[in-house]
Amino acid sequence: MNQATRPEADFTIRTAEPAEYGVLGEITARAYLDDGLLDFGVDDPYLERLRDVAGRAAGAEVLVAVDAGEGGGVLGGVAYVVAGSAWAEVAGDGEAEFRMLAVASAARGRGVGDALVRECVARARAEGCVRVRLSTQKAMLGAHRIYERLGFVRTPERDWSPVPGLSLLTYSLEI
Repeated sequence: MNQATRPEADFTIRTAEPAEYGVLGEITARAYLDDGLLDFGVDDPYLERLRDVAGRAAGAEVLVAVDAGEGGGVLGGVAYVVAGSAWAEVAGDGEAEFRMLAVASAARGRGVGDALVRECVARARAEGCVRVRLSTQKAMLGAHRIYERLGFVRTPERDWSPVPGLSLLTYSLEI
């Protein structure tokens, strides 16, 4: 499953190419910064991790949404992982998860985030996973709407805190 085109969409979802890592890293960093999701703004140490798409690609499948128009610019991306991966945080046996879902501000409202999540679910299903899990911040309300619309349900018993002062909510989808 290297490429998925949605007939109703004007973009394609596929595995990110190394030449796109820098652009996707900036899209991801900007999404977190512009949405006020980093405690220390431009000085937040998590920014380096958000920008490190090459690091994610070494242990996860990084997917991108690419504009179908001339130039084919990157619109957004996500890291898809299965349990046992170095990037898996909440997936257990038989589960997959996705992380760092981000859509460029100019591409929001086009269904990019929705399509990236759907592609993660499709990949998990094709790999025989029984569920998809994710962690999200309380303030990521737009993302929560996508997850809930696609059938993900809150799993508060799995909520966790990776660092002091940051509480993450979890969602799960049975597939």
